[in-house]
Amino acid sequence: MSKRAEAEELAATVPSVPYVAGTWETAGKAGAFEVIDPVTERVVASITEADASTVDLAVSAGHSALDDGEWGRLDGAARGVLLGRLADLLDSRKEDFANLESLEVGKPGIEPRVIDLPQAVQTFRHYAGWADKIEGRTIPTPGYMGRQTLSYTIRQPIGVVAAITPWNSPTMIGSWKIAPALAAGCAVVLKPPEDAPLTSLLLAQLIDEAGFPPGAFSVLPGRGATTGNLLIEHPGVNKISFTGSPETGHIVAIAAAKGFRPTTLELGGKNPQIVFADADLDAAADGVAVGIFANQGQVCAAGSRILVARSVYGEFVDRLVARADAAVLGDPFDQGTTMGALINAKQLERVARYIQIGRDEGARLVAGGGRPERSGYFIEPTLFADASNDMTIAREEIFGPVGTIMSFDTDDEAVALANDSNFALAATLWTSDLSRAHAVARRVQAGAVAINGWSPLDPRLPWGGSKLSGHGRELGRAGIEANTEEKTVTVVL
Repeated sequence: MSKRAEAEELAATVPSVPYVAGTWETAGKAGAFEVIDPVTERVVASITEADASTVDLAVSAGHSALDDGEWGRLDGAARGVLLGRLADLLDSRKEDFANLESLEVGKPGIEPRVIDLPQAVQTFRHYAGWADKIEGRTIPTPGYMGRQTLSYTIRQPIGVVAAITPWNSPTMIGSWKIAPALAAGCAVVLKPPEDAPLTSLLLAQLIDEAGFPPGAFSVLPGRGATTGNLLIEHPGVNKISFTGSPETGHIVAIAAAKGFRPTTLELGGKNPQIVFADADLDAAADGVAVGIFANQGQVCAAGSRILVARSVYGEFVDRLVARADAAVLGDPFDQGTTMGALINAKQLERVARYIQIGRDEGARLVAGGGRPERSGYFIEPTLFADASNDMTIAREEIFGPVGTIMSFDTDDEAVALANDSNFALAATLWTSDLSRAHAVARRVQAGAVAINGWSPLDPRLPWGGSKLSGHGRELGRAGIEANTEEKTVTVVL
């Protein structure tokens, strides 16, 4: 049986209804929506959408699990055992998850196998180790009214966390939200992406198998305008963690502000890749190409603004064009495919519109720009050269395989161009000068800067941005702090 046939067969077995308080809810839902394979344009699943009563049930179950349920009574070591068990189960099923991601997202199979699934497994294992190490502080003070005091803090779970994930990397980014919240002792209500909910529903099966108590974790599939809005507006949600567009992030922030609830918002980027004249140009061209074209450019950290030293500009453009021309578009299940399809017809229309804008604004199209004659939401890897930073294609997040190449003369100009953006998520520097690398890294406005390698993610490293890229951090110690409240206790001795 082919990989595609295996994935389609697996998709038919994944539960298609909400998972709430340890059960699969089948009654009283808002309707159904279809999951479309972006390569074949065929329906691969019909999913039941969670309605208001189901959202309320999930949030209430989370509070019950925390207040007087088994989940709230577990200590950190026990939570760590469950997270470790989940990591092992996910590791044993990573081929199934990779196949499902290729099926519903359209990304070549090598990407979830090499990046998404290993990262997700590592994230659950990392936070399994954190679960019994969440500590407070002892703080010396001058005392109170002439009497000595003992002051200390404790970190307690923030409560019920609404986790809303994007369709581009649903398993990996889902783990970033789920693992630290569960390690901290929170209950999680996950709203998976409507275009790619299957891996999240399969993950619920593994969480159930791992033995997490009822209410600790729920999955509510549905559309953002219905289930998503119901969840973020629910007064019982104590925190919202969202990854997606700035436009939707703005809606989430307003909803959270009504109850002064904290948020973690990761809202995309228009990330610079700076190629200095002393860089290894072949290695840089390879890395820059990955940074633009991975997952068809549908990556929040995509390095879509390429800033190149003028002295090597023409040479580097030629190298990068060669990488774009060598890309193999096709079925993500076919051996040799290096680029799959965009997620849906709407995204295809969006990317095509930006390519036309680039042409209209006078940037020089040096690679791609068209659609292959085949079914599916495919578009060629595209590069514009001789662009300026005030062009639309250099200002707005396209979320597709489109790179905009510009030149600079000095380090100061490169930094100024990099920072002249409404986004500040990630940046990549390509240089052999270590002093320059550190100096520029400090000056570039970004939540994460990579040097001589595009976006090397790790669950131990905090991740997030500022400006339109959002606020707050996920992963590392920051992930624990974002899901706990610090309480001060003072004893007058």
